[in-house]
Amino acid sequence: MRNKLTLVFLVVATLFSSYKIAEACTNIIVTKGASKTGSVLISYSADSHALYGALYSSPRATYPTGTMKKIYEWDSGKYLGEIKEAGSTYSTIGQMNEHQLIITETTYGGRSELRDKTGIIDYGSLIYTTLQRAKTAREAIQVIADLTSEYGYYSSGESFSIGDANEAWIMEFIGKGTKIVDGENVNKGIVYVAIKLPDGTMSAHANQARITSFPLNDPENALYSKDVISFAKEEGIYTERDGEFSFSDTYAPLDFGGLRACEARVWSAFNMSKTGMDKYFDYAAGHTTKERMPLYITPDNKLDVADVAKIMKDHYEGTPLDMTVGAAGGAEGTPFRIKPLSFTVDGVKYQHERPISTQQAAFWLVGEARSWLPNEIGGIQWWSVDDAGTSCLTPIYSSSHVVPEVFQLGNGDMLTYSPTSAFWLFNRLAHFAYLRYNTAGREIQVYADKFQKQSEEQVAVVDKFALELYKTSPESARQYVEQYSLGRAQELFNYWTKLEQFMLIKYIDGSTKVEVNGEFVDNGNGINMPTKLITNGPSEGWKRAVAAGEGSEISKVVVPDQVKKSKKKK
Repeated sequence: MRNKLTLVFLVVATLFSSYKIAEACTNIIVTKGASKTGSVLISYSADSHALYGALYSSPRATYPTGTMKKIYEWDSGKYLGEIKEAGSTYSTIGQMNEHQLIITETTYGGRSELRDKTGIIDYGSLIYTTLQRAKTAREAIQVIADLTSEYGYYSSGESFSIGDANEAWIMEFIGKGTKIVDGENVNKGIVYVAIKLPDGTMSAHANQARITSFPLNDPENALYSKDVISFAKEEGIYTERDGEFSFSDTYAPLDFGGLRACEARVWSAFNMSKTGMDKYFDYAAGHTTKERMPLYITPDNKLDVADVAKIMKDHYEGTPLDMTVGAAGGAEGTPFRIKPLSFTVDGVKYQHERPISTQQAAFWLVGEARSWLPNEIGGIQWWSVDDAGTSCLTPIYSSSHVVPEVFQLGNGDMLTYSPTSAFWLFNRLAHFAYLRYNTAGREIQVYADKFQKQSEEQVAVVDKFALELYKTSPESARQYVEQYSLGRAQELFNYWTKLEQFMLIKYIDGSTKVEVNGEFVDNGNGINMPTKLITNGPSEGWKRAVAAGEGSEISKVVVPDQVKKSKKKK
């Protein structure tokens, strides 16, 4: 399956006219037994055209009784209301806290009538508030249930990846709509199911609810709201026996978009990790729902941070959905697609693919929780901004209290350019890479892999030294890894600045300059003029598409017989 030819884009029949492309995110989850080092790994790509790539943080704090916390919707900044502040909170940075707890998400939407617009807490605030209040994944699930029960849940259906140094869970939930009695919503709260992934497995979710049936009497491995089934029956959306209940089929029924734009990403992640996944291709392609993909798989080989990062850079390469080949990829085989992803020609609707790696990402990460190390050292968030396919991760220890300047909130925004912002730097190079993807785009990843491998080697040394410090002073160990995180992030910014300049010189105006080990070769005449320039030409798929098309720009070369015969004599 991985080597089949591409389907450039899909002809969408009338049957699928309700298909909507999800803009949001992708998560990969790897349990301890499925990782090479025994870490719990959880990835996240925060995909949004409006979200700025910044690393959020909050300090450890204590609050007097009665202190209130203002809640703003993460997607829009809209003020939603206030909730009671906890007596004490944990420090957080990004999607992790000081206890190595990781929480990431993807939005699946689900039944629109179940959204509670009177709720105070949205999914983004729910993540960051829970990170401040929970130490473990199990605690986080309870905090989420309690917060939404007390204050109401404002957003649509969500899938959360929740992990700590020992366990990894998928939690899926949705609101219960709005039913006002005496000025209050009596349906306040959520219905949810949380499944602990068996050790040795990996999972993924991408904007489609994936939990179907689950054990009703196994609290070690499955947690759920007491009304998750009864509420569905009251609403008339489920009428069968309790033992046959499926969360996804009830609260977020599959449609073509849920398959082709969402489950296809999960399929690709599984396909990169386990042989035999081609049997689910028709399901992922939206052709059938008869044989649903499993919630989790056992990968052929154990995974590490680099393996998960590779999955996060995926554009379906080597599969029938490969976005880098064919006419849609253009002359340079780019996976970049301008929204909207669907278009109509002569009454027929066509659809581009929605890959894991996408240009509108604000930031992405691979969180790593390591049970054999103390919390001051164990948690690392391998973090970066913009599109995973054109960027590079850097290690941020989750015990850090200070955010690197290049990732700080307020260092630029979506309407304000900043020369010291990694988000704007990475976007500049990414936009260049989209134009020259077969050459510059792929070369960028060589440099990204080199930096990441060097970081992994450094982290091993940093861990060892930090452990020695920890024996006499845990705080000294924490400060040491924090300083390393700050310094390495700045090194990445400097590295990427030089790389951007190098790529511009090497690939400007459609030709490629010859270089050896990063040094350009001149023609030997002493005036810094390049030697022979390389021109690779357009991709074969693009040439054939243009040749088959119409228009005045391209004309078929036809040589008349009399011209062929009239050759000049030597």
